[in-house]
Amino acid sequence: MKYIKGMDLSTLLELERLGAAYYDEGEKTDILEIMKRYDVDTIRIRLWNDPYSENGEPYGAGGNDLQTTLEIARRVTNAGLGVLLNFHYSDFWADPGKQIKPKAWQDYDVEELENAVYEYTVEVMEIFREEKVNLTMVQVGNELTNGLLWPEGKTPNYENIARFVNSGIRGVRAVDEEVPIMIHLDNGGNNELYRTWFDEFVKRGEEFQVIGMSYYPFWHGTLDMLQYNMNDIAKRYGKDIVIVEVSMGYTMEDYQQYEKLEAGQRKGYATKPELVEQLDYPMTRQGQADFMKDLLERIHNVEGGKGKGFFWWEPAWLPVPGSGWATEASLRYMNDPGPCGNEWANQALFDYDGNVLPALEVIRDWKKDE
Repeated sequence: MKYIKGMDLSTLLELERLGAAYYDEGEKTDILEIMKRYDVDTIRIRLWNDPYSENGEPYGAGGNDLQTTLEIARRVTNAGLGVLLNFHYSDFWADPGKQIKPKAWQDYDVEELENAVYEYTVEVMEIFREEKVNLTMVQVGNELTNGLLWPEGKTPNYENIARFVNSGIRGVRAVDEEVPIMIHLDNGGNNELYRTWFDEFVKRGEEFQVIGMSYYPFWHGTLDMLQYNMNDIAKRYGKDIVIVEVSMGYTMEDYQQYEKLEAGQRKGYATKPELVEQLDYPMTRQGQADFMKDLLERIHNVEGGKGKGFFWWEPAWLPVPGSGWATEASLRYMNDPGPCGNEWANQALFDYDGNVLPALEVIRDWKKDE
């Protein structure tokens, strides 16, 4: 598998609709053109089953239903870039804190869920094939640390977790026998977590090619911990390793004024001092760039050449009015108190006004030794 320099641009259409603009050396430029200029080769796009309330209210955060995700994938393909399709198997965010069954599957038993995952995966894959999307990798589930399709597929019920993930893998393979398949957990610095989860899965699991890790330095330990885990897991399972979600802040400056929100309408947890104190690098433009270079070197040095790249998570999510991580409708769906708003803008690879940051230059100029 070739080395990947990737970005998650799942909110692309929403951001453009709301007026986000991007600038390279002062010139307004299409976001995908900027990605190509800075040597990015693959775009990750999430897919939610039905990100709307039963009354049709959008859940927000990019609105990544099938048509939205497909439209982004077409543009990415036309730009000459690869697509990593990220199945969440939920109507909204799926992560270690929530893996909510799609509304349409709410009353299904285990066997019905297994069948639904397979049929849905096949349907989506066939549409992407018909549209001639340049699909270079497929991710079956998102941050599956605590399972998927709760409660039936919640850890420690690894039997059901394997049934559901295997069903997704078989669905991909029914349409495409060659595309690399990724299984993705969070907390990339936690070696015990990865050993436990993948030991359980490989006893029961279908074949897959890539282990994806999230690594957010606020929550997931030091870069040394990440490097130890990458080396151990690559050797233990013989799989390629991709850091499929990563970010690092570049400023502590508040951006609420950019969103035109009232006080208390966004979380902004990425600027909490108790989180920032844990970081290996300062939250400055240069600190972000230095972090990026260090990360690239550590991925490159994974034993056996198994480190195969990264995806920066939502590097273009600017603080524009109307684009937040949730809406009132999705807060009700998740039973989350909120607030809404953008809680990610200070971890993007563009400043609040849309200008390229130095970390993108690091990505462009870093060349992997073959």
